[in-house]
Amino acid sequence: MIDFQTLIKLYPQVVTLTGDIAFDADGNEVAYDLQAVTAQAEADAQSAIDIKASALAKLAALGLTQDEVKALVG
Repeated sequence: MIDFQTLIKLYPQVVTLTGDIAFDADGNEVAYDLQAVTAQAEADAQSAIDIKASALAKLAALGLTQDEVKALVG
């Protein structure tokens, strides 16, 4: 399945997605590179994981326990 948010990040002219066919505001089909969209979605997901790990490490460096960190961020 195509990540729509990533698709419009890479192809801002896309406004709708029907199945795996993307369309612009005028209803014209927009060609896109599925491999690039998938790679960007994976990179974005990894970035979110890395950012969270960095934030947790910084909180731990301040002396918070894992339970205290979990209480803050859920």
